[in-house]
Amino acid sequence: MAVKFLSLACIRNESRHGDLSPRPHYPSMPRYPKGLSSDQEKNMEGSEAIALFSVIGMTCSACAGSVEKAVKRLPGIIEAAVDVLNNRAQVTFYSTFVNEETIRETIEDVGFQATLIKEEMNEKATQVCRICIKGMTCTSCSTTVESALQVIPGVQKAQVALATEEAEVHYDPKIVSYNQFLQTIEDTGFEGILISTGEDRSKIQLKIDGVRTDNSMRMIENSLQALPGVQNIDLDIGLQKFSLSYKPDLTGPRNFIRVIESTGSGRYKAVIFPEGGGRDVHRQEEIKQYYRSFLWSLVFTIPVFLTSMVLMYIPGIKHGLDTKVVNMLTIGELLRWILSTPVQFIIGRRFYTGSYKALRHGSANMDVLIALGTNAAYFYSVYSVLRAASSPTFKATDFFETSSMLISFILLGKYLEVLAKGKTSEAIAKLMDLAPGTATLLTLDDEGNVINEEEIDSRLIQKNDIIKIIPGAKVASDGFVIWGQSYVNESMITGESRPVAKRKGDTVIGGTVNDNGVLHIKATRVGSESALSQIVRLVESAQMAKAPVQKFADRISKFFVPLVIFLSFSTWLAWFLSGKLNGYPKSWIPSSMDSFQLALQFGISVMVIACPCALGLATPTAVMVGTGVGASQGILIKGGQALESAHKVNCIVFDKTGTLTIGKPVVVNTRLLKNMVLRDFYELAAAAEANSEHPLAKAIVEYAKKFREDGENLVWPEARDFDSITGHGVKAVVRNKEIIVGNKSLMLDQKITIPVDAEEILAETEGLAQTGILVAMDGEVVGVLAISDPLKPSAHEVISILKSMNVESIMVTGDNWGTANSIAKEVGIDTVIAEAKPEHKAKKVKELQASGCTVAMVGDGINDSPALVAADVGMAIGAGTDIAIEAADIVLMKSNLEDVITAIDLSRKTFSRIRLNYIWALGYNLLGIPIAAGALFPSTGFRLPPWIAGAAMAASSVSVVCCSLLLKYYRRPKKLDTLEIGGITVE
Repeated sequence: MAVKFLSLACIRNESRHGDLSPRPHYPSMPRYPKGLSSDQEKNMEGSEAIALFSVIGMTCSACAGSVEKAVKRLPGIIEAAVDVLNNRAQVTFYSTFVNEETIRETIEDVGFQATLIKEEMNEKATQVCRICIKGMTCTSCSTTVESALQVIPGVQKAQVALATEEAEVHYDPKIVSYNQFLQTIEDTGFEGILISTGEDRSKIQLKIDGVRTDNSMRMIENSLQALPGVQNIDLDIGLQKFSLSYKPDLTGPRNFIRVIESTGSGRYKAVIFPEGGGRDVHRQEEIKQYYRSFLWSLVFTIPVFLTSMVLMYIPGIKHGLDTKVVNMLTIGELLRWILSTPVQFIIGRRFYTGSYKALRHGSANMDVLIALGTNAAYFYSVYSVLRAASSPTFKATDFFETSSMLISFILLGKYLEVLAKGKTSEAIAKLMDLAPGTATLLTLDDEGNVINEEEIDSRLIQKNDIIKIIPGAKVASDGFVIWGQSYVNESMITGESRPVAKRKGDTVIGGTVNDNGVLHIKATRVGSESALSQIVRLVESAQMAKAPVQKFADRISKFFVPLVIFLSFSTWLAWFLSGKLNGYPKSWIPSSMDSFQLALQFGISVMVIACPCALGLATPTAVMVGTGVGASQGILIKGGQALESAHKVNCIVFDKTGTLTIGKPVVVNTRLLKNMVLRDFYELAAAAEANSEHPLAKAIVEYAKKFREDGENLVWPEARDFDSITGHGVKAVVRNKEIIVGNKSLMLDQKITIPVDAEEILAETEGLAQTGILVAMDGEVVGVLAISDPLKPSAHEVISILKSMNVESIMVTGDNWGTANSIAKEVGIDTVIAEAKPEHKAKKVKELQASGCTVAMVGDGINDSPALVAADVGMAIGAGTDIAIEAADIVLMKSNLEDVITAIDLSRKTFSRIRLNYIWALGYNLLGIPIAAGALFPSTGFRLPPWIAGAAMAASSVSVVCCSLLLKYYRRPKKLDTLEIGGITVE
């Protein structure tokens, strides 16, 4: 089974029970303004125009549906297609009745920001830039960066994910460049590292070694620019890097390397720049930095801890530490001051930097809390020891261990957090690892004989290269077989467990494994065009997309830190004033403190125990792991919105053909009503159907080939005056006979009498869950064809399991009522809508939503796209069409119905994990802050020292990430592991 969402391969449309006509790209009919004559309508066709709008603010399919509905109400609108994923709306209209500005205003009236995108033909107007952002610590940081990027002119959408520490910016390259994004991020107070500049499929980055001068770089640039097919070159002299856009049909990376290395007479060497701009390298470097900082902090903090809390109880050492240096200043206090200072200002410098940058931009983050808490403890201690040094009577009480231990625990927590966050994106790393590192490139002579073999980096494969795949090796590129035969294991991409036979002409997918024979393949899709790259890109985008529930954390983040600072100050003030005014017994104050110091410890504890990180990580980490787990099981979930909507689903609308059925109709019976040779009958019917792309038409043509002896080279008789009647069938003149092939309503429309025998055969056919097709010649019905599309083996069991999950199943099909009812009865579906056109499917979905249902639509064809967009969750069968998959929120790559259950169950488990994360994060803060403020102290004497409060804060964010990581052990429902289908256990 090939991955069909990469090429528009098979157009499925079963909106008729015998309609064999091809379907247009958009299914609904043009809507002319009312009151026009036929001549006026013809004149209008010449004014047809297409406008593309950027629509900001859409969050779900319902938003897209409301935009689409509003636009379609306008006069002169032919079609409106809204893409939620890319925030776009494409409108086809008659410019004599409506213009772009009116359409734009209509979209804005619905409540969304709309901008007309003026793009040249065949030129990509929107690019997606990905940037790694270093230094973000909580939701406040990510929100600040996101807001700064969003207001840049030319930016259509900006998303910043705290969990992945990345930004994804959709922008118009004609208006803004990625350099402005990097500058904006830097101005906001963070470091931005470019990962990719756009989804330009024909783009590569090359690193040049051996270049000593800028002139040499310019010379290389000129040499590359002269190559045919090179479109654009971006030069980074500092990194000695070239970014090239090119036409893959004319040139490729090997040509660039060859030109570069020949330009300098062998002095220059070119290599492909690390994939993703070295994203993994940056993450590993961050992990190492936190690890080193933590180890150095321990070097100083452990002696501080020992001198203040352990050695003071050993008589001999205690005497030495209590020895006076100047007045009341002791050796122990001086040692703690000296040892804690590097921890506070050198190792803890990152918190000062982060605080300054945040406050400079009017926001407050976790760094502000840490800096305030540690500074309060450190500088009070400095004041205390300086006063002791200058006074013969004042006995100092220092909190140096509080500041140094706080920083050490927080660094440990950040190290563990970064380590854990790295594991949340392991799914992408595993997907990328499927691609082989090297490939065997073949050189052929004019007669197709192999004259040379060369091992190359697989990233250097160019379009139309001939690649050799030996047994046991991974397929290096998407392509098709030109020589050899073998079996290929495609389970890692498609989920198909059995190896698929491959021979000349069959397609292969990069990253799959060749089992036995040797294959020579011709590369067709390379680099970011490949199936694997597109899957990786989809998963990456999904992990960037925010779930609506995350808005809760974003709202809290705006006032969380200022509120904590206020509570901390209030806590200190309350305890201090109570102490001064004798509001509590003196016995409550520890012997080594006074009321001010006790109040200060309570205030610091409140400040450092609060954890905005846990709230910020609650949703994105769970979404990352959930989407990664889904991808590993062949379920591509397009972000948090889809996950959140899927867990609420209580009604699923199933398309029939290709969804509940296998999708490959075959002729199972032929009944002639007139004496004629069966071969002649099928030759005329096939000639009429040969021009149709409908699955039923293909079934008739395929069956007709059995009566011909000329095999693959057969030529059907010429069909003149071919006419496709949408929703009904086809008409054509073949060998001077008028041939009509279609359903019963087509015959009645053509004033053709349907004999009683034919009526009986149709009724019998529909009772057997088959589609009846009538064939008429010269106005007389001469035969009835019975076409069957077998049910998928697991259909009945899947519907049964969904019922046990309290999910109602409905079937919507374009087939006739008789066949539809038979199929529904067989699978166990009670509610059926038959003879439904595409717009009727979408209308039914909206009716269900209006009745209070959360609706999922499962389909695979172009005709399902409106319903997929209208539904709360659109699920596209992976073997379906590009358009259906683009419209869907979830793609079931394996084309197995069982994955519908898995997708819903996974979303429920993921959302439960998000809820658990929020309960923990909120509960921790709601309980931790009062305890740190001393709520338990009056009754129990329990007091939370600041360093323990800091450790609790660090543990909080780590625990949220670890809670999300438990999703990695997700297993699909046990009912699916022992699914009984016809006596065979499917595992």
